[in-house]
Formats: sequence, structure tokens, C-alpha cells
Amino acid sequence: MGGPDHRRPPGDRLHGGRARRRPAPAPAASPTGTPTAGHETPATREAATYRKWGLKPFPAPPAPPAAKPVVRRPGAPVPVISEIPTHEKIVFLTFDDGAEKDPEFVRMMKDLKVPFTMFLTDAAIRADYPYFQPLIAQGNGLANHTLTHPNLRTLGPDAQRREICGQQTKLKQRYGTTPRLFRPPYGNWNEATRAAAGECGLDAIVLWRESMQIKNMQYQRGDKKLHPGDIVLAHFRGPSELKGRTMTEMTATMLRKIQEQGFTVARLEDYV
Repeated sequence: MGGPDHRRPPGDRLHGGRARRRPAPAPAASPTGTPTAGHETPATREAATYRKWGLKPFPAPPAPPAAKPVVRRPGAPVPVISEIPTHEKIVFLTFDDGAEKDPEFVRMMKDLKVPFTMFLTDAAIRADYPYFQPLIAQGNGLANHTLTHPNLRTLGPDAQRREICGQQTKLKQRYGTTPRLFRPPYGNWNEATRAAAGECGLDAIVLWRESMQIKNMQYQRGDKKLHPGDIVLAHFRGPSELKGRTMTEMTATMLRKIQEQGFTVARLEDYV
């Protein structure tokens, strides 16, 4: 009568002399069992982002080994690799040249956060150096693919050195990073290439085991399958070279083929 109201709010129970509120109900779920809009989780957001590109999320790659499996030994020739020695079901993505500069590809790779390495040729990128800056800022690797994309086997040692060292200088000037990895155009190299790469400060010559074409993967091995540690080649290409397909469509197809074989993608620079 006239005093404070000591009634407990609905849902409270006494426990040890104090009121205890019942737990709030769990967020409502959709018929599929996933939280409804307004109750997103990081996993559902990631899945939605991947669905936008017609993909499902990749499993996180294993932690890289404490000691890199590919190392240039002091005084030894630059190693030449097509795959990384590992038993893990991982592959490594590389994109060559830099001729196509599709803004959607930048958005795609920002969304997916799939690591890759760019082997860039100055003749292909000089029309739009800034295009590649956000891709580098995302943490993707910057690597050397010569100044003008020649067949290095047709050049003498001095000309090879100019092509390789010249691109080292250009990339350092433009992006503030000195590349550690080199890929010879067409995969063609000789011992003069190897010597020039070493003189220009590179740690490895990187070839490949598979290459992505328009809709299909081209394999070097007879079993037509990915193997642990394989390096996969793709290119910065657009509809004129992909029979009307975009670079993002080609990339999504490549990523689906990797997923279908049970692999995930790791960062090449963590292993070399």
C-alpha cells in the first residue's frame, strides 16, 4: 500500500535469494537451420560472399612450415620449381603478364581473400600501373616476368640480364617492393637465364604444373589431376582472349576445379 512495488518482472526466478532472469530465446532460424537476417555470423557472411561469385568458401590452408622447403643456397644456382614439396592438399595460384585490367577481378579477390602471385611484364602493365596497387595491398605476391616478354632462349646473357634486372628495378620503383620470384616468358629458360636471375637478386625461377585455359585446366601429368604443392598458371586475360568470358568467370571456374579435387590455396611466398 503506497510502498515500492517488489513484484518480480515476468520471467525472473529466485535463486539463492536473488532474482535470476531466464535466458533470452535463441535467434530465430530459417527452415534450413541458418540464422535469419539480422543474426549473421562470420561464417554465414563468408558463405554469402562466396556464393556471389558462384563458389563455396575454401578451408583455411595449414600453417606454413617453420623452414621454407625451397631455399636458394649461398653460391648455388637459383632453384627452378614447378611445385612445392609438401604432402598437404594445397596448390598455389599465379597470374601472368598483366594485360587485362578488370576492376571486377580486384573486387573478387578482395572478397574471396584467396592468395596468389602476380608475375608482371612491364610492357603489359605500363598503361595502368595503379591497377595492380590494390591487389598488392591485399597481400598478394609481386613477381618478375621480364620487361618485354621475350623468349629468353633466343637472347644472349647480357640481353637476358637487361630484361630481368630491368624489371626488378621497374617493379621496385613503381610498387616499393623488390620481387624475389621470377618466371621466364613461355616457361623458356636456359643456364644463362638462371645465372641472370641470380645476378638480379632473385631466389627462384617459378614454372607450373597446370595452366587454366578458358573453361578447362591443362595438366602436365598423365593422370590429369592436381597434386599436393602444384603451382597453377593463369593469365590476366579478358573477353577478347577468353571467347567472350570475363577474367572473373575464368577465375571462378579455376577455383571450382581446385575445390572439386579437395584442395585449398596457400601463399607461394610462404614456401619459397
